[in-house]
Amino acid sequence: MPWWGWVLVGWTTLAVVVAVPLGMALRIAELRSRGETGPLPTGLRSAVRTRSRRRRLPVPPLSAALIGVGLSLEAVGLGLRIAGTDRGAARYLSMDAPLSVPRMWVTALLATAAVAAFVGAARATERRPWWLGVGVVAALVAQVKGGGTVHVEALRTAGLAGRPVLATAVSAGIAAVTLAVLWWLSRTERRDRRRVMTAFGIYAAAAVVLSGVSSVVGSASGAFPWAAVATFVEESGEVVGAVAVLTAVLVGVAPRLVLPADWALRRRADAETVDAPGQLPAWRTGPERLPGWPGS
Repeated sequence: MPWWGWVLVGWTTLAVVVAVPLGMALRIAELRSRGETGPLPTGLRSAVRTRSRRRRLPVPPLSAALIGVGLSLEAVGLGLRIAGTDRGAARYLSMDAPLSVPRMWVTALLATAAVAAFVGAARATERRPWWLGVGVVAALVAQVKGGGTVHVEALRTAGLAGRPVLATAVSAGIAAVTLAVLWWLSRTERRDRRRVMTAFGIYAAAAVVLSGVSSVVGSASGAFPWAAVATFVEESGEVVGAVAVLTAVLVGVAPRLVLPADWALRRRADAETVDAPGQLPAWRTGPERLPGWPGS
């Protein structure tokens, strides 16, 4: 199969991973928009009433753009890997080489999320432990992604460097413990807990599970194109996970960067965010509001 065929296989595999949640988000946004501009069909009205208990975010344009840039960089790296030209200066466009552009893109996303979380800790005094914990976890993950070798040396010291399945299991355990500690720190947090924890879970699944899959594929089959495609899926999953983490943090710290412009800030804690106005706007009233929203 020519190299462009493997690129097509990689994009198709990625579409299976990304298309479902992206399509669900776009569908929810469409239902919300139709609910504001006109009456919904009877079958859809009950679905909107059920889901509108808790507003779900559509994919923000900023997040979509960040994902697009990251996936484009990974696609370039995949093409170079399959063509066998990811050496020399081209290694800086490699999907997983240390200090490569695609890898540093993910690092920058996670580092930005860490900085935003620390800013949130400085602003929201009552929620400081939560945002400090989020910032520390994001900073540690960014350091590892950016070229840190602590985890690699630890696996080598434990004798797991040549055992990808066991190394994946140990890494998954470490990730689970980290998320459990963050969950405990957020035991009194009800506003952003589920969103942020889900985002970290998405990134952990890509960084640990997909990494294990790519390692097994590379060591078991020895098929160079399949190993490259597996690495592409892994790194692309990390791009989506990193953007999810950044978006989840920005919703709590700087909501106007990611929320639709017509969404009113609804909690008293929103007054402590970076870009919130001094006075919270009132919820809209009238027949155009969706049932189940505050004030309905």
